[in-house]
Amino acid sequence: MPLTVRAIVATDAPTPSGNYAQAYETSGATRVLYISGQIPVSMAGDVPKDFAAQCRLCWANIEAQLRAAHMTVTNIVKVTIFLSDRRYAVENREIRQEVLGQHTPALTAIITGIFDESWLLEIEAIAVA
Repeated sequence: MPLTVRAIVATDAPTPSGNYAQAYETSGATRVLYISGQIPVSMAGDVPKDFAAQCRLCWANIEAQLRAAHMTVTNIVKVTIFLSDRRYAVENREIRQEVLGQHTPALTAIITGIFDESWLLEIEAIAVA
C-alpha cells in the first residue's frame, strides 16, 4: 500500500492561521522517523546570535536528519517548535513557511524556557515514509 497523507479540515472547528494543518492523516506508512529537538548549533559548535539564523540552522539540522533517513521535508507530518519568547512568533512562521513551502504538517508552537540560554528556539518533528 503506498503512502498517502491528507490534511484534515474539520468544518466545525476554527481554521488555522499560519499555514499548517489542524490534523494530518497518514496511511500506508512503513517507516516513522522521530526527530529529537534540533538546536541552533552548527557542526563547528557555533550558535548564531540572531533569531533568523538560529531558526534556519534548526531547520537545516532537521533536513540533515531527514536526508540521513532518505526523507525530505515533505515527509514531515508533525512539528513542535519551542520558542524562548513570543516576539519570535512571526519571524518563526515566515521561516517555517520558507522551508516547508506549500507543505503544511500539523504544528504546535510553545513559548518556554530553552535548555541553553543562548538558544532562541528548538524544533522537533515526526516524519513518515
